[in-house]
Amino acid sequence: MEEGNHISWDEYFMGIALLSALRSKDPSSKVGAAIIRDKRVLSLGYNGMPRGCDDEKMPWGKTDDNPLNTKYPYVVHAELNAILNANKDITGSTLYVTMFPCNECAKAIIQSGIKEIVYLSDKHHAEMAGQASNKMLDMAGVKIRHYDGRLPEINYPEDK
Repeated sequence: MEEGNHISWDEYFMGIALLSALRSKDPSSKVGAAIIRDKRVLSLGYNGMPRGCDDEKMPWGKTDDNPLNTKYPYVVHAELNAILNANKDITGSTLYVTMFPCNECAKAIIQSGIKEIVYLSDKHHAEMAGQASNKMLDMAGVKIRHYDGRLPEINYPEDK
């Protein structure tokens, strides 16, 4: 690699969040999160079913006459998974996440002591959950920053 031809810390950590999102089995919303402090990865998460719940037996659909046959009552969001997966104090950390947090995740982010959120997509930002998130995060003093860096392009070297 040429000198100076490297990615920034923001690009690195958002790349990790994007890679984590690829672990999700959700066919419509692949979200990933990485919790970082002092340029070190503290925890990772992606949206998925709770531990011990068979992904193959759980519903992944978005709509059904019976809401219990949709993914919404069951899926654990990437941000909450990252918080719950942390095996150490995450106070003062930064959360890199591929989608702006919903109001439920915002509560967990605030309570866990995360001080900054760097998000990629905000497609639900204008909805009630996004507005509630913004209000709580602002009141709690959590810095919110839209990621505007490059998205990773992985070019693997050819085998010699």
